[in-house]
Amino acid sequence: MLTYPHIDPVALELGPLKIHWYGLMYLGGFAAAWWLAKRRAQAEGSGWSREQVSDLIFYCALGVVLGGRLGYVLFYNFERFLAEPLWLFAVWEGGMAFHGGLLGVTAAILWFARKQHKDFFAVTDFVAPLVPIGLGLGRLGNFIGGELWGRATDLPWAMVFPRADALARHPSQLYQFALEGVVLFSVLWWFSSRPRPAGSVAGLFLTLYGCFRFLVEFVREPDQQLGYIAFDWLTMGQLLSLPMVIGGVVLIGWAYQGRGKNQGA
Repeated sequence: MLTYPHIDPVALELGPLKIHWYGLMYLGGFAAAWWLAKRRAQAEGSGWSREQVSDLIFYCALGVVLGGRLGYVLFYNFERFLAEPLWLFAVWEGGMAFHGGLLGVTAAILWFARKQHKDFFAVTDFVAPLVPIGLGLGRLGNFIGGELWGRATDLPWAMVFPRADALARHPSQLYQFALEGVVLFSVLWWFSSRPRPAGSVAGLFLTLYGCFRFLVEFVREPDQQLGYIAFDWLTMGQLLSLPMVIGGVVLIGWAYQGRGKNQGA
């Protein structure tokens, strides 16, 4: 069994203001996405300006925060929302959901594409390789905060998370960091480094993330307020990931059947 590294989840205190590592991870993800997007925009014939990149990252950041919070409330704590509607705005209590953030970013991209007169799938393919960095950093934030731990196990790399109990558990946050962050970024960055049919990069993102999340959910502790939602094994994370896998496969097939225009990186 490995020893869980006790790291103070508060990175910095400025009087009454506490800055958590999780929040810094979000900022790091947005900063990295902006830097990489700017780098790609500088490539000859990219069709992107510096101002467009800045606007896109800003809109996507809003989509992540607003969609992530709304998704967490509606997907994972809907009963509490019905009892306390104003709890939706209690962001200081924490609570973000990736699938809600994905919907928020999709809406932001749709708005941006219409405003800038760009093809929707050209924008999604531009954004998709930038997302895994934020996902990976977010999972590191979860690990530092000792939250979203895995199920009990006797594997040699198991850890005891103080906020859970005295059981040795899967460090599922690190599994997600590796798969949703490192592996997903590496594959998408390579795949998008040369011209691909429009929609194929976004489709690959949806497919791989959905598969990775579905698999990790088997060793991640279900949300306490929900538990298993069906068959004594299906979690909400798995249920929400299934449409991603299906949609991603369909989108890739649509792109490679010639219905999407070829787009550069």
